[in-house]
Amino acid sequence: MQELKEGDKAPEFTAKDQNGNSISLSDFAGKDVILYFYPKDDTPGCTAEACNFRDNYHTLQQQGYVVLGVSTDDEASHQRFSSKYQLPFTLISDDDKKIVEAYCVWVEKNMYGKKYMGTARKTFVIGKDGNIRKIISKVNTADSSQQVLDVLANS
Repeated sequence: MQELKEGDKAPEFTAKDQNGNSISLSDFAGKDVILYFYPKDDTPGCTAEACNFRDNYHTLQQQGYVVLGVSTDDEASHQRFSSKYQLPFTLISDDDKKIVEAYCVWVEKNMYGKKYMGTARKTFVIGKDGNIRKIISKVNTADSSQQVLDVLANS
């Protein structure tokens, strides 16, 4: 599958959120969406990233952004993660890996010489028109929301 680029149409998806509700990208048509992919609920980097979006959620909302987090964890894991850290935004369960594959973030990883498949940490900012405005490949987990705002301010 070809890597997505800025300006491409964001791939449509439908999946379940942490509460078991069906959610589609098209539900947010006409809104700016921050769609961030992360490897695993309740791990240090993923928790830092989620909590940073949580702590700056009000600012992002004021600027018109919807925040959606996606990982391959199931709904129950997302529910625990969301409750534990009081996350005010939607977490999408991609346990069949259709979304991570559509966004080309299901990649080969290497840890301590062991190769395995997993989710690349990547953030997509999708404009009101449904096109990808920005892609952040080198995510700063401790300051991810400010990173998004900085990238958009400099575009």
